[in-house]
Amino acid sequence: MALWVDKYRPKCLSKLDFHPKQAENLKKLADIGDFPHLLIFGPPGAGKKTRIMCMLKELYGPGVERLRIEKHNFTTPSNKKIELTALASNYHIEINPSDAGFHDRTVVQELVKTVAQSNQLDTATQRRFKVIILTEVDKLTRDAQHALRRTMEKYMVTCRLILYCSSTSRVIPALRSRCLCIRVAAPTHNDTVSILQKVCKKEGVDLPEELGHRIAKLSKRNLRRALLMCQTCWVHQQVLSPTQEIMEPDWEIYLRETANLIVSEQSPARLLEVRQRIYELLTRCIPPGLIMKGLYDELTKNCDSALKMEVSQMAATYEHNIHLGTKPVLHIEAFITKFSSCFKKFLEEGLGAMF
Repeated sequence: MALWVDKYRPKCLSKLDFHPKQAENLKKLADIGDFPHLLIFGPPGAGKKTRIMCMLKELYGPGVERLRIEKHNFTTPSNKKIELTALASNYHIEINPSDAGFHDRTVVQELVKTVAQSNQLDTATQRRFKVIILTEVDKLTRDAQHALRRTMEKYMVTCRLILYCSSTSRVIPALRSRCLCIRVAAPTHNDTVSILQKVCKKEGVDLPEELGHRIAKLSKRNLRRALLMCQTCWVHQQVLSPTQEIMEPDWEIYLRETANLIVSEQSPARLLEVRQRIYELLTRCIPPGLIMKGLYDELTKNCDSALKMEVSQMAATYEHNIHLGTKPVLHIEAFITKFSSCFKKFLEEGLGAMF
């Protein structure tokens, strides 16, 4: 059974369900036949990848949908071998250089150089450039971003880069200034409900309006997540009812329980227990940034305004350290330990004031 989120993904810009003005502008770029390097950013589930693929289809035709998996090998200056997996067609390649860790600079330089030096099969009927899509560009190291800045200038004639990420806050200004920045905002609550209704109608499923609004609210305007939640509800009962329970991902429930353990007791034994739970989440490939954000959201529910400000500063510091270091679990543990100390002091002062 196909996932609805893939089955009903729009294939062309004219069929996008929200941000029509933005789709029209992208269509104009594609019609011109040439465009600068692009930096597309926005929250998860807003449709960044969908818009990129629709634009490539406008440029090259249906050939961009015939994807293949490629293995690319890179050799670092220290002669270390790195192998990365990429999705590619005859006209573009999509890869995540941050998977190489501290060696992402080598990946960026070698990949752009290789793609830029390979010519199209028929330059008379095709574009004179190929496209490289770099995902999660905000997770690249500073060295890699500076190397990318120099490389994208050198091979501008035969290669165009489309960078996309969730936020531009960790993208260096020099890289942003060389790209046309396009922000893809999350769909509104009403847009999400409308799309859910549209997809359910195509599937022959009756979606109660009340359930649609509940799914849209729980998905936090993440359209991909909303569609997955809607399909999960349908698969679970084969019928949708207004009061139906909406299932959440197991890892989110597990993370919420972890936050409750931190709040309920502050002791070395509890820290060891929480540490094992954090390891469990990381081994299940839950991104460290999501773990930090989830812990922060749950922990601050038990704080007053003064403590909440202190916790926000702590979370920002340790989240930043995650991107600078190599072992996220150490920084997540440090945040939890610091919070436990501050929260225990907060409780003791509250009890002291009562007596």
